[in-house]
Amino acid sequence: MGTVEAGLPLADPAADADRARLQQLGYKQELKRGLSVVSNFAFSFAIISVLTGVTTTYNTGLRYGGPASMTLGWLVVAAFNGCVALSMAEICSAYPTSGGLYYWSAKLAGKDWAPLASWVTGWFNIVGQWACTTSVDFSLAQLIQVIVLLSTGGANGGGYLASKYVVLAIYTAILIVHGLINSLPIQWLSWFGQLGAFWNVAGVFVLVIAIPSVAKERASAEFIFTHFNTENGMGIHGKPYILALGLLMSQYSSIGYDTSAHMTEETKNAEWSGPMGIVSSVALSSIFGWIYLLTLTSVVTDIPYLLDTSNDAGGYAIAQALYTTFHRRYGSGVGGIACLGIIAVAVFLCGTACVTSNSRMGYAFSRDGAMPFSRVWHRVNKQEVPLNVVWLSVSVAFVMALTSLGSQVAFQAMVSIATLGLYISYALPIVFRVTTARKSFVPGPFHLGRYGVAVGAAAVAWVALVTVLFCLPVAYPVAKDNFNYTPAAVGGVLALSLGAWVLHARFWFRGPVTNVGEA
Repeated sequence: MGTVEAGLPLADPAADADRARLQQLGYKQELKRGLSVVSNFAFSFAIISVLTGVTTTYNTGLRYGGPASMTLGWLVVAAFNGCVALSMAEICSAYPTSGGLYYWSAKLAGKDWAPLASWVTGWFNIVGQWACTTSVDFSLAQLIQVIVLLSTGGANGGGYLASKYVVLAIYTAILIVHGLINSLPIQWLSWFGQLGAFWNVAGVFVLVIAIPSVAKERASAEFIFTHFNTENGMGIHGKPYILALGLLMSQYSSIGYDTSAHMTEETKNAEWSGPMGIVSSVALSSIFGWIYLLTLTSVVTDIPYLLDTSNDAGGYAIAQALYTTFHRRYGSGVGGIACLGIIAVAVFLCGTACVTSNSRMGYAFSRDGAMPFSRVWHRVNKQEVPLNVVWLSVSVAFVMALTSLGSQVAFQAMVSIATLGLYISYALPIVFRVTTARKSFVPGPFHLGRYGVAVGAAAVAWVALVTVLFCLPVAYPVAKDNFNYTPAAVGGVLALSLGAWVLHARFWFRGPVTNVGEA
């Protein structure tokens, strides 16, 4: 027990235990440890944000397979994502640091392979996170464009259709606001995380109640669970192939839960709170996401029209479905626009959490010297906020979005690289957990016991499968307008990280670097 000396308050045993554990892992406490288990969960739940993932990628699911591939595919993806989350949570409990995945790889890969494993895992993770921020905030800019378009009369009523330069300007403004929010102290930032979690839950409840109650025409259960769309206009007719491509919607809707790991150095009782943040955010997102998906699909009765770029919403399927649903009931689509407003707020809060996760990963990675100008990026200010790396994250996301000016197809690779980049970084430490560290792994308070290896093997197999699936051509015949840039993007990250390793990093990077002894 603590004692009182010279009028000093009793020490917090939990805080001391967290600080001691972090020192055992090689780091001194630099960030303010002010998050509870609920706050830690909230960041991951807000960044998964089913309102964001399902809404912004619904066109993909509708085009590739339609209702059946989305509603049933969601359950398949949720089951295997659960395996990934459980395996990550087990490792997080053993190593609760902001570095998360790349630190885990270093500890689990074995002495000889630790530096390379850490290097590759870290770069896949941080590039995937930058792409995630880019895709989320750009999706919000596009959604705002659609809201403005519908509010001013729609595409067929002379509504205002923003140019790609205006959309980029909106995106830039969103990024700047997210940078400003993430410059706040952690106690304020925690509030935004909790608001994001609350908004997603409340938003799903409101939409699940409002949409069916307003709809005059609703799809049957048979249509929702068995209708398979093969008329996608992409030249693909094989059902298994179409179904595989359609899984991208569900997979993209469940990324970002490594945030709980990256926030562990700011979380109390991190060995337990971090893993619980990962598992609970994935479990609840899977449940709420499926309910929300069923609700949206219940008002999807004319797939070709919803995907037609000449409709009022310019081909944005969910926006058109909601607008039409309320217009048929009330003669006005204002209610549908209001629903889109609820979704837009959720996307905004998701983007806020994305930058938070980016900055904490960047802080940890630069602390270990893995990034150019690392000394700059891992500095923290008087409020214990890694301010420099916050604005680095914003700047990189802006540069990534410039691809949208050249090709929307090329920009769509951001969605894929966000998904695959993150999941590859999720899978790498799990690979080492079930192979090189199978017998030597020492679990923390949260563990899977004898099922750890089996669950981990299932997680790795799933990530390997989706990596192959999402690199397949998305249309035939393949042309520059429909080329799938995902293999080039993911392969580029791998080639650049390995190239940098061979030419430069292997001479100096030794994986996580202890800083406990620094003054």
